[in-house]
Parts: sequence; structure tokens; C-alpha cells
Amino acid sequence: MYGRAVASETGTRRIVGVRAQGLTACPCAQELVAGAARERLLADDFTDDQVERIFEHVPVATHNQRGLGTLLIGFPEGDDTAIDAGTLLAIVEESMSSEIYELMKRSDEGAVVEKAHRRPRFVEDCVRETIRGVVDQLSELSDGHFVFARQENLETIHQHNVVAERFGLLGELRAELQTGEHALEHVSMRQWLDAAGR
Repeated sequence: MYGRAVASETGTRRIVGVRAQGLTACPCAQELVAGAARERLLADDFTDDQVERIFEHVPVATHNQRGLGTLLIGFPEGDDTAIDAGTLLAIVEESMSSEIYELMKRSDEGAVVEKAHRRPRFVEDCVRETIRGVVDQLSELSDGHFVFARQENLETIHQHNVVAERFGLLGELRAELQTGEHALEHVSMRQWLDAAGR
């Protein structure tokens, strides 16, 4: 859990949030593996319909990453709205291909892997889903609330990690989701915090 506040003679703004881990499955590699599998199956006299039925029943392999998702919500001066940390945690975990657990039975491991491979997501997909989760599940928040979403994926087949972020006023984010038009400027956390009392 995270908490931060900036106070001045003119006002106070606070930020609360969570960081959670999950599992992501790469859509790009999955498409490549599926394409090669499709060619082999068709060459072995499977029909297109049979190939589609196989893919419906058997998740296609891809490489996975452990994902680190962060969600922060900024509250304007005088706003004492309480948000359950469990709600924020659920939004972040749901944004990834699958949640993860410390202890699992083998059957649970299989369920987590299958879920992840049936919901492949890029790092930027996770950020988009986090923002969508805030808009859909936290309707009590005003357009003046600040939102920061970040996803870092710890890569398995690359020697680098991948990061995506999106931040801004909730009103900006709602407008983007409604219109599909990307805002050219985004209010940063520093700008939002520095505006306390203005």
C-alpha cells in the first residue's frame, strides 16, 4: 500500500494506492506459436474447423512475465472519500493475464497458467485495463481526482524489462475512453500535487 500527502498553507492533497504482482502472457509470441501450429496441423490433414476446435480447447503456448502493477489515486483538497484497498488491488490484479499466489496445489497451478494463456496481454494492455477498472468501478470519484497507473513486466526471453505508464486527471481519462481520442497533454503527479490550494 502507498500513501502520500502534500500540505501547504493553502491546502492539502493526498494520494493512496497499491502495488500488486500478477502474471502476463505475451500475445505476440502466442500468435507466432499458433501460426506455426496451424501450419503443421493443416499439413497433417486437419481441417480448418478441426484446427479451430483444437485451439478452443487447448491454450497456445507463449512466454510469460511476472508483472508488477501500481495504481495510485489522488484526492483533491477537502475530499475525504474512502476507497477500500482491496478494490484497488482487485483492479490491478484483474488488469493482468492472471493473478498469482504464493502457495498452490498442482491443479491450481494449471488453472493459473491456463487463465493467463487465454488472456494474453501486453504491458500497455495492463495499464489500459487498470484505467478502465478505475473508470468502471470507482464512479464516485470526480473528474478532478488524479490517477496514476504503471505496469512493469519482468521479461523472461529478453534481457530487459518493459514498462508502461498512464497518468492524468480522471476527467481526462474518462474522456479518452468515451471518445477514443488521446489527450495531447497529461497532468503529471508533480503538477497535480503542486496545485494544492489553487
